[in-house]
Amino acid sequence: METTTTTTTTTTAEKSVIVVGIDDSEHSFYALHWALDHFFAPFAPNPPFKLFVVHAKPSPSSAVGFAGPGAADVLPLVEADLKTIAARVLEKAKETCSSKWVNDVLMEVVEGDARNVLCEAVQKHHASILVVGSHGYGAIKRAVLGSVSDYCAHHAHCSVMIVKKPKIKN
Repeated sequence: METTTTTTTTTTAEKSVIVVGIDDSEHSFYALHWALDHFFAPFAPNPPFKLFVVHAKPSPSSAVGFAGPGAADVLPLVEADLKTIAARVLEKAKETCSSKWVNDVLMEVVEGDARNVLCEAVQKHHASILVVGSHGYGAIKRAVLGSVSDYCAHHAHCSVMIVKKPKIKN
């Protein structure tokens, strides 16, 4: 399991922990904005929470989804792309936090399935709240793809806030 951690300003006082799970979707960044606006902005510059932003980077083999002839040639390219995406996601998350004046944040990239990575982050950091976005999949897509938010709601050992981006009314 690969873990990359970036720390931005730390404090010595014990604070409750919020973990926000992000990927490269607009839904997860909406959830990050929502968490910053509701849990951090009202308390600036001294919020009562410590923020961990966690990105689950798929393993190259799970992203490719096949094995056999040619897989060994493709995996290094896929790994490079996944690392580029992870770096871009973290950079966007840092910019988002900075724009909301939240600098006491720890960013992590952990290789693995998002469901497991987020539940493990909750335990590792003793989180009080896990915030995740909802992609708004229907029942069939959710059954085929699996729902990270649904899994976390049932398995994370803390309160789980599932943030849905409002639908635009015509």
